[in-house]
Amino acid sequence: MDSLTNRFKAALAEGRQQIGLWCSLASPISTEVVAGAGFDWLLLDMEHSANDLRDIYAQLQAMMEGDTHPMVRVPSDDPITIKRILDAGAQSLMIPNIDDAEQAARVVAATRYAPRGIRGFSQAPRAARFGRIKDYHTRCEAEIFVAVQVESRRALDNLDAIAAVEGVDGVFIGPGDLSTSLGHVGQQGHPEVVATIEAAVARIVRAGKHAGILTPSEELARRYIAAGTRFTAVGSDMGLLARGSEALAARFRA
Repeated sequence: MDSLTNRFKAALAEGRQQIGLWCSLASPISTEVVAGAGFDWLLLDMEHSANDLRDIYAQLQAMMEGDTHPMVRVPSDDPITIKRILDAGAQSLMIPNIDDAEQAARVVAATRYAPRGIRGFSQAPRAARFGRIKDYHTRCEAEIFVAVQVESRRALDNLDAIAAVEGVDGVFIGPGDLSTSLGHVGQQGHPEVVATIEAAVARIVRAGKHAGILTPSEELARRYIAAGTRFTAVGSDMGLLARGSEALAARFRA
């Protein structure tokens, strides 16, 4: 497997479940630590964390020698941000708040060079190992994984059309915002929310796309895997640090 191959995308194409961890601490040190824990992928979050471009760049470097694959959630569908993250070397992107097929198509276009898209050309970015991958610009598109995030009633209404967009590889369900949109703020385990998610996963699978989700609940994670999710995040670095430190302090206070 050469340096340009997207191992995460290849594993999904082979039908292998990919278990991930959310990373929001904006630290290359903590990311390097959890990258060695045995997860298939880490989500480096730019939407709900302090991560900026330099933070992501450093975390991609921190993960470079390992087998765990980095996926970056950009803060929005802004094509300039998408371009800069791709140039930094990320091959797998998650774009939040996708509500219809037209928006999904614009996101895909931001990851493609002309004439198939609008990605700006850079001669020797880090993604091309500074010009050392000579055929980067002709091969990179096949190795990019685009995951769009559906997290509203409107997105659910348009889910089949979103999943049908060429270049959309995965559809990731955002249970937090979706539960809010369904009228159950902070209740990701509410029966209506869970049933809605399972039905959405089935629709994504029928469309021939990979379904993903994040849940810190082991019970729900296993339930969603059984329903058909193939890239499943089962916790977060922030959650592990917060709950683990609380538990340790509580044991000694007692």
